[in-house]
Amino acid sequence: MDFESNKRISALVITLNEEIHMSELLNNLDFVNEIIIVDSYSKDKTQEISESFLKVKFVQHPFENYAAQRNFAISLATNPWIIFLDADERLTSKLKQEILETVKNPKAKDAYYFFRKFMFMKKPLFFSGWQTDKNIRLFKTGKAKYKSTKLVHEKLEVNGSVGKLKNKLIHYSFTDYESYKQKMICYGKLKAKELFLKEIKPNVFHFIIKPTYKFLHSYFIRLGILDGKKGVIICYLNALSVYTRYPELKKLHKKNPTFFKI
Repeated sequence: MDFESNKRISALVITLNEEIHMSELLNNLDFVNEIIIVDSYSKDKTQEISESFLKVKFVQHPFENYAAQRNFAISLATNPWIIFLDADERLTSKLKQEILETVKNPKAKDAYYFFRKFMFMKKPLFFSGWQTDKNIRLFKTGKAKYKSTKLVHEKLEVNGSVGKLKNKLIHYSFTDYESYKQKMICYGKLKAKELFLKEIKPNVFHFIIKPTYKFLHSYFIRLGILDGKKGVIICYLNALSVYTRYPELKKLHKKNPTFFKI
């Protein structure tokens, strides 16, 4: 493999009804060699917008959970390096340059964390637990996959060395209250399935203490109070995601009372 081919990059994105993000996202990825969109049968213009870009390969695939969907996308990559982004994430020009310099480096590590700047309706959120937020977004093909037991807030397992990039990834997660609320509820339901498979049964501690602790910890210990009204909203919705897990988990146990019995 020659030097030029060794630094080629595949960008991967999983989508469901992301038309509001697609044009900006795909323009943002103008520096990569291929873009693979794995879509969960969107009903909006996600496919139409995606296929209007020349580098894009658009694939529809049934959604089971985030880890499985991401691993399927990884299996489609054809280049030595992978950038895996969410549809609401953007690379700054400085981060793009850092990525290109990194993949050219013969001493590059196998994977890299990106620190993220959380945007609340296009304005930065400085605290509320997001100030140290980071995810692995750049890695060598064949060196990483998502842990199958983590159905949500999926964890990338790396077989090799891991570093950190200096420049931050911009995360436009909160566009409006209702969409973020629905996202948190969805995460909560997927987390319930994960807990069910671990044979955890909900109790008073889960229903009351855990969501209360999540809010208080994010608001006071993680300084959400310094984010003003934005901090109250984010800390509440993140706590709602924790609370949502347990009624859903209770339902799963009622529907499947003999699931763990031999």
